[in-house]
Amino acid sequence: MKREKGRIDILFANAGGGEFVPLGAIIEEHFDKTFNINVKGLLFTVQKALPLIPDGSSIILNGAIASIKGVPAFSVYSATKAVVRSFARTWSVDLKERKIRVNALSPGPIETPIINGLAGNEEATKQFKANIAPQFQWVGGAARTRSPKSRSFSPPTTAATSPASNYSSMAA
Repeated sequence: MKREKGRIDILFANAGGGEFVPLGAIIEEHFDKTFNINVKGLLFTVQKALPLIPDGSSIILNGAIASIKGVPAFSVYSATKAVVRSFARTWSVDLKERKIRVNALSPGPIETPIINGLAGNEEATKQFKANIAPQFQWVGGAARTRSPKSRSFSPPTTAATSPASNYSSMAA
């Protein structure tokens, strides 16, 4: 496989999706769908890529601030992102001998097509952005009054993949 596909020096693994469903209205299909995408999808993506990842490389898992800070009606999604943080902690130990760094970045809402459609309709999306998104912060960053664009995510990602971070594995 390596001969055909090459190698992966930096793997950025992102699987994410969810719906706002309050406790008391969660159904098994919602739970299964969210965990299958966000947990199962991420796990098997990394596992499948592992033979192509050389020693000393970097794996970055995309978590979410929702794994740390409660969001109304978003408990299933938040739980999946808490699993991602746990993966970073345990996989960094699993891959220690290979000197593969595993980091989880946990940004606040990032303005993407998914965020724009998350609430279900345009009015609900506006309400989400006005009421929920501003309360989040980047880890170590200043409070935001709007959701950052996806390109805003590159500085912390670049820092985690830098050779200067060769000593660190973390779940941020």
